[in-house]
Amino acid sequence: MRAAAGAGLALVLTACGSGRASSDFAHGYLPLDSVGATNHTDRIQALWNGSWIAALLVGIVVWGLTLWCAVAYRRRKGDPELPPQVRYNLPIEILYTTVPVMMVGVLFFYTARDEAAILDRTGNVDHTVAVIGKKWGWDFNYVEEDVYSPGRQATLTGVEGVEATLPELVLPVDQDVRFQVVSIDVNHSFWIPAFLFKMDAIAGSPNEFVVRPTKEGVFQGKCAELCGEYHSEMLFNVRVVSEDEYDSYIEDLRDKGQEGQLSTQLAGEVERNAAVPRDSEGTNH
Repeated sequence: MRAAAGAGLALVLTACGSGRASSDFAHGYLPLDSVGATNHTDRIQALWNGSWIAALLVGIVVWGLTLWCAVAYRRRKGDPELPPQVRYNLPIEILYTTVPVMMVGVLFFYTARDEAAILDRTGNVDHTVAVIGKKWGWDFNYVEEDVYSPGRQATLTGVEGVEATLPELVLPVDQDVRFQVVSIDVNHSFWIPAFLFKMDAIAGSPNEFVVRPTKEGVFQGKCAELCGEYHSEMLFNVRVVSEDEYDSYIEDLRDKGQEGQLSTQLAGEVERNAAVPRDSEGTNH
């Protein structure tokens, strides 16, 4: 008991004494670069913090009652072999049935409310990006601009500078972007940790979501679905830039001859409809 209390006190003091640890704790140990990253991150963080705080309080109550019962009703010298056996206690049974049901109901209400807001696709959007998952990389079609950026498998050598070679998704800040997420082979999952959101890329079944990046910067992206041998190398960068920088990037793609759209059809059904040979940028490893 003393060791456990000491460990807990040390943890609290560490969190209070370290600025980074205190910040992580207040942010629910979510990625710190997610603060203000999109129009949804504050809502997601609030739901997350409310959930884990409620779970922690329930845990404290359960652990406290468990320890109290273990101490208060421990076997003492002179006690009979078995204590009196109680078959049921109706008030307690009603309590531990209704309280969890109420807790689940509250959690369901806030989760459903926030999920509906996060997945809302109504209204006008400024840009549409088709995200194409493949073994073992990502392609990006900029639909309205009719250009594309082919991706390739990351080469993880352990040498510094690998991040600069990763496929790049460029987004304009403060503009609504509709993502159309699909896979051309096996199932993948499109995940930008700083956005606190991921969407499955299901073979033959596109998914959609709308998000507005609200902070410029470079963020990491990856596949969050175990999809095969090189799953860990399905990495990409997300660069959120000003509107002028975004327009310049689109023109750079045109200058490279990357006009048109890469096909989102399943591999093996039709050939990829690319403006350049597949081997030049999107070779499957």
